[in-house]
Amino acid sequence: MALLPIILSSLLMIQFVLGNFANGFIALVNCITWVKRQKFSSADQILTALAVSRIGLLWVLVLNWYASVFNLAFYNSKARLIIHIVWVVSNHFSLWLATNLSILYLLKIANFSNRFFLHLKWKAKRVILMIFWGTLIFLVCHAAVVSINETMEMNVYDRNVTWETNMLETVQVFNMTIYMLVNLIPFTISLTAALLLIFSMWKHVKKMQLSGKGSQDLSTKIHVRAMHTVTSFLLLFVIFSASQITSVWNSSTLQNLTVYIFCKILGFMYPSSHSFILIWGNKKLRQALLSFLWQLRCWLNKRK
Repeated sequence: MALLPIILSSLLMIQFVLGNFANGFIALVNCITWVKRQKFSSADQILTALAVSRIGLLWVLVLNWYASVFNLAFYNSKARLIIHIVWVVSNHFSLWLATNLSILYLLKIANFSNRFFLHLKWKAKRVILMIFWGTLIFLVCHAAVVSINETMEMNVYDRNVTWETNMLETVQVFNMTIYMLVNLIPFTISLTAALLLIFSMWKHVKKMQLSGKGSQDLSTKIHVRAMHTVTSFLLLFVIFSASQITSVWNSSTLQNLTVYIFCKILGFMYPSSHSFILIWGNKKLRQALLSFLWQLRCWLNKRK
């Protein structure tokens, strides 16, 4: 392996370790809080489930990278099917839980006088649960399509016929189309939530300025934190989706190892970096992280 792929692989593994730490930290802190207080808020439930799903997504991504780069013998067609299904499941929950978090922030923080919005705001927890269980239909359909497509690919390889290349290209285009359609809905919902939060904050700031109270009040700060979380999720998810599509295109067309690893690094930014943003935007998690880092620093100083 050349020097550049080795450097990129090292960066990828660093992101993998940091991502597991951040998501494991979120799940651990929320579970400890739940045991101590015997209370589990809707936001904490979503954050914990999101962290667990992203840990699964990180492991699937790193296993797929490792097997693809080093051509492991166990990475046969059946193993690839299982890994692809697990990826679909972990990616689905990671995406939709982040979308539910965006919706929860919108319903809890935004202020609109619309009756329908007020009705949803009053039943925020029920709305989140309905969306979560309803999206399982997308998961089942996506998993079924992936299973069929992987089976078709296996049959094409086995038959080794002249139309093999065209068949594989058709299957890959179909896979990408399904992938885009499945992800377009939650992305659109999260984008709408972000825009509504911006509009709500703009109305609130304008109201505060007219009343002569300034614009740096608690509500404005809460709006800003929520927007940072939602917009960073949208940006990182766009990068993740683009890296996945480019990775598939590269593996079938260019077959360039450096491009493949670089795409994987960009893909790892989504489940890794966004978790640190979630920690920093949550007061309880931020304080717990700072406390942990302080204790770690003291422990290291004692060992010197």
